[in-house]
Amino acid sequence: MAENKTKRNKRSVEGFLRSIPDERQRKDCLVLAEWMKQATGAEPAMWGSSIVGFGEYHYRYASGREGDWFLTGFSPRKQNLSLYLMGGLDQQRDLLDKLGKHTTGAGCLYIKTLDDVHHPTLKQLIRQTVRQLRETGGGANST
Repeated sequence: MAENKTKRNKRSVEGFLRSIPDERQRKDCLVLAEWMKQATGAEPAMWGSSIVGFGEYHYRYASGREGDWFLTGFSPRKQNLSLYLMGGLDQQRDLLDKLGKHTTGAGCLYIKTLDDVHHPTLKQLIRQTVRQLRETGGGANST
């Protein structure tokens, strides 16, 4: 069975965030880091080379595949900010409708900048997806 290529590592989150070349994106990432830390109660950690994750849970699929992953996280990409809202976005349609300019795909929320979205709604969305993941057992083994 294949292992996840993206794993938690010891790289410096602060160093990674400070190295983001685009000033606006760097500032947005610092704000997201604070919001996600508040939502999870966890310190940030690097996952792979470019994902900042918060908390951790163990998953096991019916297929037998299992591994560890973060409760929520983000990654600054060239085109946008990718927010990993692992608790599921399908159940959050009401918040997504109020969020502002965004796109979604498979547990990810994509935004260009925090200026494009309603901040209280995004914070609530982060909190609710973390809560949902914990309630469904995904966060039962979270750290």
